Amino acid sequence: MPVQTIASTASVELGPAAALSCRECGERFDLGPIFACTSCFGPLEIAYELPQGDPEELRRRIEAGPESIWRYAPLLPVPADVAGKPNLNPGFTKLVKADNLARELGVTGELFVKDDSGNPTHSFKDRVVAIAVEAARAFGFTTLSCSSTGNLAGAVGAAAARAGLRSCVFIPHDLEQGKVVMAAVYGGELVGIEGNYDAVNRFCSELIGDPLGEGWGFVNVNLRPYYAEGSKTLAYEICEQLGWRLPDQIVIPIASGSQLTKIDKGLQELIALGLVEDRPYKIFGAQAEGCSPVSAAFKAGHDVVRPVKADTIAKSLAIGNPADGPYVLDIARRTGGAVEDVTDEQIVDAIKLLARTEGIFAETAGGVTVGVTRKLIEAGVLDPSLTTVVLNTGDGLKTLDAVAPTTGPTATIRPSLDAFRDAGLAL
Repeated sequence: MPVQTIASTASVELGPAAALSCRECGERFDLGPIFACTSCFGPLEIAYELPQGDPEELRRRIEAGPESIWRYAPLLPVPADVAGKPNLNPGFTKLVKADNLARELGVTGELFVKDDSGNPTHSFKDRVVAIAVEAARAFGFTTLSCSSTGNLAGAVGAAAARAGLRSCVFIPHDLEQGKVVMAAVYGGELVGIEGNYDAVNRFCSELIGDPLGEGWGFVNVNLRPYYAEGSKTLAYEICEQLGWRLPDQIVIPIASGSQLTKIDKGLQELIALGLVEDRPYKIFGAQAEGCSPVSAAFKAGHDVVRPVKADTIAKSLAIGNPADGPYVLDIARRTGGAVEDVTDEQIVDAIKLLARTEGIFAETAGGVTVGVTRKLIEAGVLDPSLTTVVLNTGDGLKTLDAVAPTTGPTATIRPSLDAFRDAGLAL
């Protein structure tokens, strides 16, 4: 395979992104397709030169922007003209005031569901991939790739198709069929790997260091610092949709932990820019019991997250060795939040509860956040009198297998009124 030419990083234009900075030692690097510090091997993240000046003017500028994540382009590592490029324009999904669910859970304050199933491929992954695509363009990559538990594979396939890039994505061989079909339909290459997500991720790390991977942009490996910034847009949108105010409490699912850490980063940026009032907020992490290394570490008071072998219906969260786990622990403790987990049975019950009360059919990750919210309220950990936001990160149509065994017709009858009455359905 011929080696692809990667654009010189000196010519890269990614808006306010100024450099890459090590989260551990603080060493800075030029913008480029790298993800680990060469001094301490810590993770790299974007360092910005964010807009300064009148917060009111910045608010007006944002509010006048497109109804997508690109309204926040001045705060993201993307070129200024990003909204005019061929992309899926994700974001600005509904923040649903969930009064019916609040009554069921005993919430007396305001309860909202941030429903990211409204994105183009029906999961929040469209946000992070959209940012990664811009980095891939800037660095001259021609193939977009990833390791994925399902939703990311579909988001990469769709975004690559729209951007005119080749895609080749890698998934565990036993994913839910709905996610497999959605990842494959966009015409890119979809490769099942025998093993769990951690095995897939190890394979991709090997490929990226091999000549076979030349010219490939792995959104969650060599483009990870850019990709991860897409999750900040959830924080931006929630605060804007609340009338430019911070929620008191937010419940976020944990897979790698990146989403939670970047939402916290987004909230801190809004405070620093004067776009929201600086006041306390609590962040709660949610895991499935069958893959709960961060929850276990939090409850044990540990700073180190010990890897586990995942065994849960919440496959989108089934990352047994979460890269950002230690940072999640720091944020939960710093904000006065917590990390909790729920069983598969509780996940299914929570999916049905959200559907029955608010008409939102969540995938298993959404069942995890709703289930953990209920558990935290019952334990007296989450304050039901405060403004709380719960994330639903994907569409339940992707994880039908989770609810299919216990969900179906109320009755099957002959086409007659007598049969309807006999079934006890007439009120």
